[in-house]
Amino acid sequence: MDSVLQIAKRAREASYNLATRPAEMKNLALKRIAEVLVERADHVISQNAIDLEHAKNKGLSKAMLERLALSHEKIQGIAKGVYEVCDLHDPVGEIMESAVRPNGLKIEKVRTPIGVIGIIYESRPNVTIDCAALCLKSGNACILRGGSEAFNTNMALAEVIAIALKGSGMDEACVQIIPTADRSALNELLKLDQYVDCIIPRGGEGLIRFVVENSTIPVVKHYKGVCTVYVDKFANPVTADILTVDSKTQRPSVCNAAENLIVHADIAEKFLPQIAKLLAERGVELRASERAGAILKRSGIEFVKAAEEDFSTEYIDLIIAIDIVGSVDDAIAFINKYGSHHSDLIVTEAREPAEKFLNGVDSATVYWNASTRFTDGFEFGFGAEIGISTDKLHARGPMGLKELCSYKYKIRGDGQTKGKPIM
Repeated sequence: MDSVLQIAKRAREASYNLATRPAEMKNLALKRIAEVLVERADHVISQNAIDLEHAKNKGLSKAMLERLALSHEKIQGIAKGVYEVCDLHDPVGEIMESAVRPNGLKIEKVRTPIGVIGIIYESRPNVTIDCAALCLKSGNACILRGGSEAFNTNMALAEVIAIALKGSGMDEACVQIIPTADRSALNELLKLDQYVDCIIPRGGEGLIRFVVENSTIPVVKHYKGVCTVYVDKFANPVTADILTVDSKTQRPSVCNAAENLIVHADIAEKFLPQIAKLLAERGVELRASERAGAILKRSGIEFVKAAEEDFSTEYIDLIIAIDIVGSVDDAIAFINKYGSHHSDLIVTEAREPAEKFLNGVDSATVYWNASTRFTDGFEFGFGAEIGISTDKLHARGPMGLKELCSYKYKIRGDGQTKGKPIM
């Protein structure tokens, strides 16, 4: 088995060559990945079945099992995502800015690959293909380290990628997977800043905090997704019902699902009972503040009394915390205090509170009358995303191809000097 150091060294060398590859060659490799994935679907699913059996024996939650499971339909969807990345514009070499200085120097700010990206993730084996595709298209070599619960699946997917790269004339070292679930390998990777330029962790808060605390390499991350729906006093109640239910229940196991619902006091008495009923009918447990709970109690709706920490908890489940606020300013303050700077929504028909909310909420994505579930690379037109960032430096929100690029300055002159010419 290759050491993590050897993997990183090969990735660094491969990154230099990959950075100069034309879009046509990268697209050829991507199409081959999609083809081989479909061709080898039965083998991948058989390995996935082994992982699912182990996961069930370990007592993994239903949400985690859902993330882990693959089917022919899911594999077709992953392959489709790779083809969609092929169709995206290649950002490498794109001129971001240009200027001609008074002395005649021509300066261009040009997008370039970051170099080598380490991606650490849990459960979702689709990440193996998604991240490989995005890194290849953006000219980055990548080192993948999946979770132990998906080890057999990820190794089968790594075989798919290696076969495709070799068959399309690309260096197999462009995409490598660490072939062990041993935590010591992860610790070693996080210290290889000589060869790895960036780490992107995808998973639970515990994993992400471990990576941040132990890495000597810059980390792009979000810790958790505590997303809030705020129903303003000027909200259309039908729209508010639809968006709250979708944000919470469409897929509760993901980071852009709503965990909090806050309602303007002027409409709470009328609105809360109707939305609470809709949520309860869909199996959602309601955790209400004292003020919200009093309204629910009068309406005969069951709820659990919320503790303060409930409003800063990522449930990843059919649970929602409910409170009442007196103004849009109070809503903004609530979200900035309890939220995770991920995805937050205001439902209102009035522009003034909407614009105040959009400007005042300190989150990577802020919505007006649209579900929080749209925080996703595909939905934003980026293709498969490599993750969501709540950082404020380099990348924020869904990270697509452009967010996997850095830049350099290209300067063209005709003999200009800073000092006096020697001739």
